[in-house]
Amino acid sequence: MIRDIKKILLTEDQISKKVKELGSKISEDYKNKNLLVVGILKGSVLFASDLIKSITIPCEIDFMAVSSYGSSTETSGVVRILKDLDHSIEGKDIIIVEDIIDSGVTLDYLLKYLRTRKANSIEIITLLTKLLEEK
Repeated sequence: MIRDIKKILLTEDQISKKVKELGSKISEDYKNKNLLVVGILKGSVLFASDLIKSITIPCEIDFMAVSSYGSSTETSGVVRILKDLDHSIEGKDIIIVEDIIDSGVTLDYLLKYLRTRKANSIEIITLLTKLLEEK
């Protein structure tokens, strides 16, 4: 048992149900489109995997590794692409899958970077978003 957990925010069943709903919505919204799901490594792997299993239309998957943290737990503000996509995204409809959005710095950079590659559309789906406290 992990003792440093103070509160469970969502149960496994709640998450599973929501992922299935999202997969169904994506299948409906992207029907007859050229869907490419882009998982952001390493955190999104399990979420992306479950999501893809819930999508009922044909789609491709690719991965990127991007960081703005280095060895710290706080963003450095400098974004580095550690692994780029293996395939072209030109003419495709992209869904970026992220595990947790923290400061938004990395995703902001990533969106600007990918928009130069002539995708039809780019959307983001995330498992969780951190609420930033005012300092």
